Amino acid sequence: MRDRLNEFGADTELVLVTFTNPKALVSYRAKHKIPFPILVDPDRSVYRAYGLGRATTRRVWSLGVLRTYTQLLWRDGFGALERPTDDTRQLGGDMVIAPDGTLAWGFWSEGPADRPTVNSLIDAVSACA
Repeated sequence: MRDRLNEFGADTELVLVTFTNPKALVSYRAKHKIPFPILVDPDRSVYRAYGLGRATTRRVWSLGVLRTYTQLLWRDGFGALERPTDDTRQLGGDMVIAPDGTLAWGFWSEGPADRPTVNSLIDAVSACA
C-alpha cells in the first residue's frame, strides 16, 4: 500500500488507529515505514464504536494464520517473529469517512490476516470525492 499512497488523492487523509502501547509506536512506525498519523485508542472505544469485535482463539490461530507464520519463518527466520504484547484477538477494520463525517464504507475483518485490497480502499475513497 505504501507505494500507492498517491492514488488516494491529495484531499485524502490516511490515519492508523491502534490500541497498542504508545511506547511501541516509534519502532512500529519505523519498521513498517508508516508515513501518516497514528492515533492510539487504548480503551478501544473507537473499535467498539465501529463494531470491531474480538475473534475466537480458533479463528486467530487458524490454519491460514499458521501458514503465514510458517512462510515468515521460512523467509526471514525467527527474527521475523515478535512476542505479542497486545490483545491478539482484537479484530481490525478499514473505514472510509466521507467529507461530511459519515461512514461511507467499511471493512470489518474476520481474522488477523483479513484485509481489503488496496484497490477496494482506493475505489471507496474515490466514491466519496
